[in-house]
Amino acid sequence: MKTTQTPAPVPAGEPGAAAGPSAAPGGPPAREKKEGTVLNVFSHGILVIWAIMVALPLVWAVMTSFKDDRSIFSSPWSLPDTLHFDNWSRAWTQANMSDYFLNTILVVGGSLLGTLVLGSMAAYVLARFEFPGNRFIYYLFVGGMSFPIMLALVPLFYVVNNMGLLNTIHGLILVYIAYSLPFTVFFLTAFFRTLPTSVAEAAFVDGASHTRTFFQIMLPMAKPGLISVGIFNFLGQWNQYMLPTVLNTDPDKRVLTQGLVQLAVSQGYKGDWSGLFAGLVMAMLPVLAAYIVFQRQVVQGLTAGALK
Repeated sequence: MKTTQTPAPVPAGEPGAAAGPSAAPGGPPAREKKEGTVLNVFSHGILVIWAIMVALPLVWAVMTSFKDDRSIFSSPWSLPDTLHFDNWSRAWTQANMSDYFLNTILVVGGSLLGTLVLGSMAAYVLARFEFPGNRFIYYLFVGGMSFPIMLALVPLFYVVNNMGLLNTIHGLILVYIAYSLPFTVFFLTAFFRTLPTSVAEAAFVDGASHTRTFFQIMLPMAKPGLISVGIFNFLGQWNQYMLPTVLNTDPDKRVLTQGLVQLAVSQGYKGDWSGLFAGLVMAMLPVLAAYIVFQRQVVQGLTAGALK
């Protein structure tokens, strides 16, 4: 008959002792878990409140653009009983929003292209080449960001007028480029410094010129930064009101912001509020579309400077 022998218990201090519950590796203390949970709830709550504060006016403006004037004042927070698409057609045709839209696209498109081309070239030289006056020129661009545009309106008006560019599309494009260059150079200079130099050096060894290296190698590598600064410049130039008001007094060459103000002023006591909200949403849609389409590239461009 076989007998089973129970092994003798090993003292806790011996090497063969089994690890008890007290020796098992545990996670972070319960207090730290609780504090982390409270912090996450608080931060997410702030983000939700912020999202509501940003999205609610946009949703309300879109909803109001499909109401008639009576419904806007009698039930401003209710959904429209009937979708009045004639508000949009009236704002597009009778209020000349189509002409203002075309002028804005021409001005912003030309100025955005010029800003990115000139700004990227200047930033590349300042970031990659050492020469006397490099830092002085860079700090001139940085100082331009802090200069109030209101102080330059009067001399800028006379300069543009003496050059024969007053009340012209190309004159407004040049002013927009000069207005946006300081921030563009400041942003892209820091971005070009994060790009690897080995690729450009290999291109120089293969016989590529500085121009070819910049346009075919370095500029495609800087695409996230170009998209990010392009979005910021697009937003600022699209919503610009002060510069076109001073430098563009021709009614046929007004941009979208001037058109919206003219639409609000020309109503007098009558008030075509539904058409005004329709025009406001028209002016708002391109900016929202740009953010939705390029939101990933904007984040990549903003975070690329922290990584090498």
